[in-house]
Amino acid sequence: MKNLNQRKGFIFKSYEAPYQSPFDKLFEIFKELITHTSGDFDEAIDWLRELDKEYSLTDEDYTIEDFIEDLKKKGYIREEIDPDGNSGGMAITAKTEQAIRQRALDQIFGNLKKGAAGNHKTKHSGRGDEHTGEFREYRYGDSLERISMTESLKNAQINHGIGAFNLTEDDLVVEETHYKAQMSTVLMIDISHSMILYGEDRITPAKKVAMALAELITTRYPKDTLDILVFGNDAWPIEIKDLPYLRVGPYHTNTVAGLRLGMDLLRRKRNTNKQIFMITDGKPSCLRLKDGTYYKNSVGLDSFIVDKCYNMAQQARKLNIPITTFMIAQDPYLRQFVEHFTEANQGKAFYTGLSGLGEMIFEDYEQNRKKRIR
Repeated sequence: MKNLNQRKGFIFKSYEAPYQSPFDKLFEIFKELITHTSGDFDEAIDWLRELDKEYSLTDEDYTIEDFIEDLKKKGYIREEIDPDGNSGGMAITAKTEQAIRQRALDQIFGNLKKGAAGNHKTKHSGRGDEHTGEFREYRYGDSLERISMTESLKNAQINHGIGAFNLTEDDLVVEETHYKAQMSTVLMIDISHSMILYGEDRITPAKKVAMALAELITTRYPKDTLDILVFGNDAWPIEIKDLPYLRVGPYHTNTVAGLRLGMDLLRRKRNTNKQIFMITDGKPSCLRLKDGTYYKNSVGLDSFIVDKCYNMAQQARKLNIPITTFMIAQDPYLRQFVEHFTEANQGKAFYTGLSGLGEMIFEDYEQNRKKRIR
C-alpha cells in the first residue's frame, strides 16, 4: 500500500468532531477513503488503520474492528460469497453507495448554496411548479391551491384580531412559484490514463462531481434525466450505482466516441432542453475506424482526429445540444483546441482546477435549466 502522504490531492489533517459518535467520526473518513479506492473495502480499511496510527482516531473502547462490526450491523457492508460458497471478502452495499453520493452532494453543492442567490429556476415568475418562499397578495384568477393558508391566517389575525376572527379576500396571500425546467443531461467523464498521471489524481474529483450531480437530480429534480458515460479508447454508459467503482484504464482519449454516444442518448429524450457536460484533461488522441481498428496518436494535436471532433461539435449544434467542456489541464495547445471546439458548437468552456470543478458544473447546470414559456 502506498504511503498516504505520497498521493497528491489526498491529504488528511487532524480530525476533530466533538459532537460525533465514534462510528460517525470514522464513517465520514471511511466514505472518503472508499471513494478514493474505487469501492475496494480492504484497501480502504488498510488506509483507515494507517490513519488511526497517525492520528489516534480510535481508543480501547472503540476500535477499527468495532467499526467494521457496526458497518455490518448497519447494512453498509456485506460478505461476498463466490460460486463455490466460499467467502470472497467484504464489499460495500447500495446503502453505502447512496451515502457516498450524498456526501459528495453535501461537499460540493452545500458550499455552493452558501453563496448562491435563489434556486434552480428561470427568470420568469407566475403559475409555475417550483416554490420560491416569496409571497404576494392574492389577485383575481390565482388558483386556490396556491394560497398559503398559514400566511393568510396570520394576516387575518393581524388585521382583525383573534377575538373577532374574520378572513377576507384582502387577507389572502399566495406563494410565488417559478417555471421549473426539465433538462436532459449527459455527463461525459474522461477515463484515459492521463487522469492519474503527472502526480495528480484527477479521476476522484471527477467521480465526486458525477455522484453529487446524480444525487442532486434524482432527489431534487426527479423530472430531469442524467446519463453518465465514460470514454477512453471507446465510450460506454455506466449506471449511477457504478460510480464509486469507477477507475481509469490504459486508454487513449476517444472524444468522438463519447460525443457520438452522448448525442445518441439525448436523441431518445423527450425533453426540449438537452446538454452535454464533458470533463477531460487531455487532447483527443484516438478514433475507432470503420474496420474496427483504432487510429491513435498521442503526439500533439492530430488534425485527422481533431477535425472529427469539430464535426461532432457542429452536429450537436444542429441538434440544439450545447456542449460545456470542463478542461482540467492548462496546456496552451489544449486551450486552443477547446476554443475551436466550443466555437464549432456555440457551447461553453471552463478551464478549471480540480478544487473548483464541482462548483462550476453545478452553477452551469442551474443556469442552463430553463423552460420555454409558451
